[in-house]
Amino acid sequence: MHKRTLEQLDYYRIRDTIAGYCVSEEGKASVLRREPFTQEKLDEISSLKTLSSQWQKAIVSKNPVRLHSWGEIASFIKLLQAQGTTLEQEQLYSLWQFASSALDLYSSVKTSSSELGLKNLLDTAETLPYSALEQTQATISRIIDKDGNLKDLPVLREIRAKIAQINGEIKAALKKYTSDTTLNNVLESNVPAFRADRQVLAVKANQRNRISGIVHEVSSSGQTLFIEPEEVVRKNNELLQEEARLAQETRKVFTETTALLHPLYDDLKSALKTMTLFDATYASARWGAEHLCNYALTCEQGDEENPPLLIGARHPLLGEKAVPIDIKWLPNKNILIITGPNTGGKTVTLKTFALLSMLNQSGFPIPASDGTRLPIFNAIFADIGDDQSIDNSLSTFSAHMKNIAAAVKHADSNSLVLLDEFGGGTDPQEGGAIAMACLDSLIEKKAFVLVTTHHGSLKNYGYTNQYCVNASAEFDSNSLAPTYHLVMGVPGESHALDIAKRSGLPGSIVSKAKSYITSEQADVSSLIRGLTQKHAELDRREKEFACLENRQKEKLLKQEQKDLKLRQKENELKERESRAESRFLRETRKSLENLVRELREGEITREKTLKMRKFINDLTEDVELQEMEIEEEKDRLEEEEKLLAERIENETKIAENGMKISSAGSHSASSNKKTKKRLSNKEAFANAKATYTDEEVFNLAPRAKNSPKPKFEFCEGAEVLVGKTRSRGTLLHEEKKGVWLVQLGSIRMNIKQKDMELIAPANLTSADYSVELNSDTGNGSPVFELRLLGMREEEAVHALQKQLDLCAMTNFKSFSVIHGKGNGILQQAVQDYLSNYPGVKSFYYARPEDGGFGKTYVELN
Repeated sequence: MHKRTLEQLDYYRIRDTIAGYCVSEEGKASVLRREPFTQEKLDEISSLKTLSSQWQKAIVSKNPVRLHSWGEIASFIKLLQAQGTTLEQEQLYSLWQFASSALDLYSSVKTSSSELGLKNLLDTAETLPYSALEQTQATISRIIDKDGNLKDLPVLREIRAKIAQINGEIKAALKKYTSDTTLNNVLESNVPAFRADRQVLAVKANQRNRISGIVHEVSSSGQTLFIEPEEVVRKNNELLQEEARLAQETRKVFTETTALLHPLYDDLKSALKTMTLFDATYASARWGAEHLCNYALTCEQGDEENPPLLIGARHPLLGEKAVPIDIKWLPNKNILIITGPNTGGKTVTLKTFALLSMLNQSGFPIPASDGTRLPIFNAIFADIGDDQSIDNSLSTFSAHMKNIAAAVKHADSNSLVLLDEFGGGTDPQEGGAIAMACLDSLIEKKAFVLVTTHHGSLKNYGYTNQYCVNASAEFDSNSLAPTYHLVMGVPGESHALDIAKRSGLPGSIVSKAKSYITSEQADVSSLIRGLTQKHAELDRREKEFACLENRQKEKLLKQEQKDLKLRQKENELKERESRAESRFLRETRKSLENLVRELREGEITREKTLKMRKFINDLTEDVELQEMEIEEEKDRLEEEEKLLAERIENETKIAENGMKISSAGSHSASSNKKTKKRLSNKEAFANAKATYTDEEVFNLAPRAKNSPKPKFEFCEGAEVLVGKTRSRGTLLHEEKKGVWLVQLGSIRMNIKQKDMELIAPANLTSADYSVELNSDTGNGSPVFELRLLGMREEEAVHALQKQLDLCAMTNFKSFSVIHGKGNGILQQAVQDYLSNYPGVKSFYYARPEDGGFGKTYVELN
């Protein structure tokens, strides 16, 4: 791809913006090196887009997957390849951050993969050398903490203690001088100063002999000498020796740690390559999510079934001002000629298509709607803007011709050619002829061409040539302003006179200009306006038809789902009836066999006769009850069938009239109204809510000693509890002996008396009680994030102490504290308190992107 053309399309500006979303220097460098790929790298384009699209799903999910930053390691990782090298503390910390980021990423992707469908991300993550990364993290963690500080190692502890002791002795020695009142006239200041990294005293020049020691510096005025007392000289020398020893031991620790990492060089190098790929695709996904981007489908040149299609495309540099455009190519028509008014968006349309194509070929998401299809180009040629040059003796027309000649000479079937204001800069007749001849050549080469022009001859060329499609930038004739919408299939007018008048040209000059326009040109303009109106009407009707067709398909699909559910219900009903009949037959047969055996074994007595009669009566009642339940189920199905028929009728009205007709009998799935229907006993019991009955309240309420318990009986209007679920109902009337018709809410059903329990009348019992709640309940649970901002030091420490106590009582293992940076008072108070709290396992500052030194994470034992 030609770099100058990509610069004209603002490709590099967008690429640099995406690179800014990377979390590592390696990822940023990878994005900044990326150029649009060609058809030879189609697999790589597809791989980048797949990884980026899965990243986008992971980012916007309920539990987003994050990629943590790490310090730059590419510049020094090669040091691990050689024996005897030593990594510095910052380099080791960057390597620890890298290993931690990779391990966290692998864990997060593995957890979210099955739920979000992140197969490619997981496959790539599994190529990470997990054991080598764990070993790297553990090795460095032995000497460096989570904030990048060197730990208090045993080998260094003694030296640090000695250094602290010497510093104390130096401070005490200097204090003898500064606190001695007899030396007030000797010292210029009671505060020691530093010269050449050594603590000295500021002594007046005329009092030099009062303090013996080494003069390190004289002030510019000569009035002050900076003297290091003799006893302090010895202590400072000891301090330098101990500090050199500390540096030597520290470097020895770093060398030993580097030696342990040496065998892991190849694995770490491979992991860096994978993590750089993750960072680059993560950055493009974050940019795409913020700009509402999607990933374009790939179509091949000459594909008649799936020609290029741009839906809701927006130029990314225009932001919220961008007007989405749609470009739909027809099969075997690769030349798009865009006409219309000045400042109407013709050039922006041309650039938008080219820029989005280049972003797509780089594996980036594009600001367009889902379903967009774009081809892959091997080359792009552009003639955009004015390349006039005095130094090179190039006029405007010559500069255009130089670019056009290169396109005509080198373009092929896999090339994209952009020609802005084609045929301009010279005589309109000759310019139009040259433009048509160039288009003929590009058509022969089967190049993909986008043209913007004002030439009427090219508008006619677009109509007469079978490989061309006209399009126009829409213009609002009422406001005399462009709408920036693209209308496919219709050429546009330039509206030069309207725009000139709107721009301030005197009306008399505009009227004079109109008189110079021939009637033939006026007729053409009128024809174009008529075509534009008819095209707009056709688009409106097509959208209405597509909407109606989609609605009808949706209705048919819902109807099929309803039919399937009805058949499933019917089958379930048959199975339930079959099981009930089989159980009934088995139980009846068993009872009959027992009765026959008893009759055969002895004489027929009155007791046996009554028993036989009772069996027949019970059998009759069971049969009647089953018939009643079947009848209720039948009524319920008939009611549902009636409702379904009404909905089908309403849908038919919609299909016939093309609009929705509201019906009082229709019910939607989102309606909040409850449909009254009969339920079986089992369903009614399952839906009923158990509660304390009035009788239970009566039994629990205090009453006078030896007071008689009132008697209740089954009668019309009595309140009862039904079944095991103790659903509350009202007796309506007795259907037959031992069977009552009961009102359960909106449901009526026949229930045996033995399955019900009477409730005491409301006027027989009343409970007098009250419940008093304690309003000062407090907060008995620890928080995940303790915010101390705005508190004084005492308040913050008290809040932290309370949080730690609650954590200890509830076995809460970790939380974070937001104390801010400010003057460091709260930060230091939190660090001091956590250092002395026995239950704290460890604490450390957050990562830079998570709050840095203004936030501390705490882990408890």
